[in-house]
Amino acid sequence: MVEVEDRRVQATATKETLEDYTLRFAPRSYRKWSPAVVGVSALGGIAYLADFSIGANVGIANGTGNALLGIGIFAVVIMLTGFPLAYYAARYNIDLDLITRGSGFGYYGSVITNLVFASFTFIFFATEGSIMAQGLQLGLHIPLWLGYLASTLLIFPLVVYGMNTLAKLQVWTTPLWLLLMVLPFVFLLVRHPDSVHSFFAYGGKDGGGVSLTGALLAAGVCLSLIAQIAEQIDYLRFMPPKTPENKRKWWGWMLLAGPGWVIFGAVKQVVGLFLAVYLIANLPGAQNIANQPVHQFLEIYRDMVPSWLAMTLAVVLVVISQIKINVTNAYSGSLAWTNSFTRVTKTYPGRLVFLGVNLAIALILMEANMFDFLNNILGFYANCGIAWIVTVATDIAINKYLLKISPKQPEFRRGMLYNFNPVGLVGFGAAAVLSILTFFGAFGETLKPYSPIVAVVLAFVLTPLTAVLTKGRYYLRRTDDGIDLPMFDEHGNPSGETLTCHVTGVDFERPDMIASAVPGPEGEIQYISSLALSTDKSGEHVLPGH
Repeated sequence: MVEVEDRRVQATATKETLEDYTLRFAPRSYRKWSPAVVGVSALGGIAYLADFSIGANVGIANGTGNALLGIGIFAVVIMLTGFPLAYYAARYNIDLDLITRGSGFGYYGSVITNLVFASFTFIFFATEGSIMAQGLQLGLHIPLWLGYLASTLLIFPLVVYGMNTLAKLQVWTTPLWLLLMVLPFVFLLVRHPDSVHSFFAYGGKDGGGVSLTGALLAAGVCLSLIAQIAEQIDYLRFMPPKTPENKRKWWGWMLLAGPGWVIFGAVKQVVGLFLAVYLIANLPGAQNIANQPVHQFLEIYRDMVPSWLAMTLAVVLVVISQIKINVTNAYSGSLAWTNSFTRVTKTYPGRLVFLGVNLAIALILMEANMFDFLNNILGFYANCGIAWIVTVATDIAINKYLLKISPKQPEFRRGMLYNFNPVGLVGFGAAAVLSILTFFGAFGETLKPYSPIVAVVLAFVLTPLTAVLTKGRYYLRRTDDGIDLPMFDEHGNPSGETLTCHVTGVDFERPDMIASAVPGPEGEIQYISSLALSTDKSGEHVLPGH
């Protein structure tokens, strides 16, 4: 009876994840988009207006000079850590959870970081939903509580069908979004050139000068966005195989849509501060609304066009931006929750269940008015996100390529990995805990602004150190998956050859398959997909360790 139930769960998981690839690598047969379409779709996910708010907040708190330095530090860290992650995702067609498993955390160890990422998605969903609700209240006089509800319910049907729908949505809406976002900034530069001087002279609420403390405080808030690379990767894993014919476009779009997202993010933060400073200098009482993107754009639009049209444009911009980013937040969050739950319980409840869970948590945060204490939430969260991303990036760049302790090809399949690997868990755990303690002042007020640096340094140092001390013995439980077919083609891309999973009867591509520990009727080798293996409660199909 148990075996029958296991097969039912495995079949259900197979049916429901063939399109969105919740628990597995994205097969070649599905990846029919060009590098440009994948790249534009990935960049559509950074349409969020929270950058404008973050830029305004760090500038108002610390002054323009410190904010610009902090944004610069943020951009450099994101570029350095984002590159190895984006490359692995695009090259091997796996999401960041699958990368994390084989990059120092182990099969179950990465569940911890998956929950960190899930938290990122609902925090930023709530942030963007709050901004949309503010726009609906301002333009259509819809009460905030109802706006929060509308901004949540609107997203659900758009995310149901996964990447196919999201790719079309992102590509179609990007031109209008760019026009509405860039136009006000250009208008200010042309119509009010004196606003540039005011911007650079702005000293923040305390009027202090440029300092390392101020810059690091600003960087800490900005670095809360470090986990955005995981959402970029949820698109980049659908990149086509890299070949001699497409390698220039492949590299270009991988870099632009991967670590390159921070270029757009940093620009939006600077523009957000620029608009906030302009409002504070020219609009009486603007101090309380200058950090709200809705008001930032509305006031500039009012200087450009009639008031009724300005309101319309502001509402349209807010709604488009919120939809573009929150479909990504909801999609990525549902994948993260489902992946973790299925691995731990060996039960697949369906991605839509966790889509609902993620949206419900975000709605509760919005109704609790989280926008008012956004800086504190982001500053705290940044330490966890930094610890995770820097640990994985360090394992790839240092442990895999420099020290050659970690296996260069990523591994994510159950049975091939140890359940837990101390390399990532020590680096991430120590960096997260000690940086959070620093953030809350446990080591004194002087060190408090340096919590992001604590997270970066500890993760960067402890990850290779632990790998050396353990001699890399906890990366691979096995080195042979029992299948003779090569894993990669002549260009180093994951093979497109297919094998039949004997549990589900469905054909899967070679990188997704592993030999089953259960032989066939004639003693022959049978194959099982990583998807079916993840829901195998009995564990009878898991190959023994070497």
